[in-house]
Amino acid sequence: MDMHNLIHMANQIGSFYEAMPDQEEALLGISGHLHNFWEPRMRKQLLEYVDAEAGKELKPIVLSAIRAHRNQLSPRP
Repeated sequence: MDMHNLIHMANQIGSFYEAMPDQEEALLGISGHLHNFWEPRMRKQLLEYVDAEAGKELKPIVLSAIRAHRNQLSPRP
């Protein structure tokens, strides 16, 4: 999938959750959404982007969610 499209979709998810007053709940919501609704290949590609580019185009809340809950997002072998 096109990386720019994945970034855009992840940032849209982040926009929804960043209005939540509880930051940890927002981070769990973002990572939960990515885990539940993104296929493993999409999550793998997003994690590779974070590793290679430090997630430079991702909203800070999305990057925080990925870093805090990376184990949940990593595709299982």
